[in-house]
Amino acid sequence: MDNRLQELLERIKRLEEELSREIQKKEEEFFYKIRGRKICFEEEAKRRHRRLAQTLRHYLRETAILNLLTAPVIWFCLLPALCMDLTATLYQAICFPVYGIPKVNRGRHVVIDRHALRYLNPIEKLNCVYCGYFNGMTSYIQEIAARTEQYWCPIKHARKVARIHSRYHKFLEYGDAERYRRDLERIRRDFKDLA
Repeated sequence: MDNRLQELLERIKRLEEELSREIQKKEEEFFYKIRGRKICFEEEAKRRHRRLAQTLRHYLRETAILNLLTAPVIWFCLLPALCMDLTATLYQAICFPVYGIPKVNRGRHVVIDRHALRYLNPIEKLNCVYCGYFNGMTSYIQEIAARTEQYWCPIKHARKVARIHSRYHKFLEYGDAERYRRDLERIRRDFKDLA
């Protein structure tokens, strides 16, 4: 990889770390602490949240009719998502050990915690669980696919891609046949940055 690309990747990593630190500052601003997997709000914040919770009747009365009518379509998407989640999990459990690819930690991608917010009513909590699951599951599957692509076809695209996944920086340049033949096996095994 050339120096400029390496420089950009290192800058992205520093920015991600800075973003993480800024997010952690929000714990103080909104009066909560994370202890293990549990989020604990201070008592005053809990009381304020309960006062701001909207009743179901008020929530349904304010909801646009088209939102109510399209809700079944959104929830129908859960069935194929569950199948895809199960399929991807089985795939990596069976194939990754064979290929020597480190497994993706599902729990780092699928984060469901917003349902504990007391200012959300039951429908809002359920919607937050759905979005947390669905977006986390797609992130999980994208990481499985990225590691698979690194193993089977680590070649950058000639055309611009909409989003670059986590393993793309390891890939060979489009059209670089010599390096492909020379470095394919090394790139297939280059997961040491995940340790």
